[in-house]
Amino acid sequence: MNLFNLEGQVAIITGSSRGIGRAIAERMAEHGARVVISSRKVDACAEVVAAINAKHGAGRAMAVAANISSKEDLEHLVAETNRQFGRIDVLVCNAASNPYYGPQAGIADAQFRKILDNNIVANHWLITMVAPQMTAQKSGSIIIVSSIGGLRGSPVIGAYCISKAADMQLARNLAVEYGPHNVRVNCIAPGLIKTDFARALWEDEAMLTERTRTTPLRRIGEPDEIAGTAVFLASRAGSFVTGQSIVVDGGVTI
Repeated sequence: MNLFNLEGQVAIITGSSRGIGRAIAERMAEHGARVVISSRKVDACAEVVAAINAKHGAGRAMAVAANISSKEDLEHLVAETNRQFGRIDVLVCNAASNPYYGPQAGIADAQFRKILDNNIVANHWLITMVAPQMTAQKSGSIIIVSSIGGLRGSPVIGAYCISKAADMQLARNLAVEYGPHNVRVNCIAPGLIKTDFARALWEDEAMLTERTRTTPLRRIGEPDEIAGTAVFLASRAGSFVTGQSIVVDGGVTI
């Protein structure tokens, strides 16, 4: 059997109407999974679903709009996935927020809370919702898309970095809790990737020049370059990997 085969599995990917989330969904579908496309805007989700189904056949993808800041939306996401696809084998917590750029001393309370709520608490909610069925079926892979910001300090995106470090610890803790049930929990820590989410960083010419100069591969990443790690973690290829934060950054952190 191909170690990366995902046939028969169902994967929920949040924030999957574009960027890293979309790339993960497309590659998981390519490897045989049925995928649930989710973001706030149903039209954007539907476009991705149509593209995946056109390429891999009707029924390979479905759309469920959800705002990660709403517990009710996330409950609906899980319930609708089970109703239409009958199971959940993989959860990718990719959606995140970063409404503030600047020193930590200048961040408003509401901005800080939004970052922590959407990047940590929402992940906790969603994982808690899918974990019972994963533990019951004695299999599952939970993947949190963190960031190398969780490994370093920053004078510009400090609150975001704090939240991403917390995601790494969330994965470690839950890996200990769910490991006896054969449910794995891991993080992917991308470097700077050319997405709309990170546009404020890579469109800054001075910042991009410096990042390119200090990256061993001498470039920033593309969304599809994160997808392979997600497929690895979801598949038999990653079946003995849990509690880890896998860095995918072109060598920046070395």
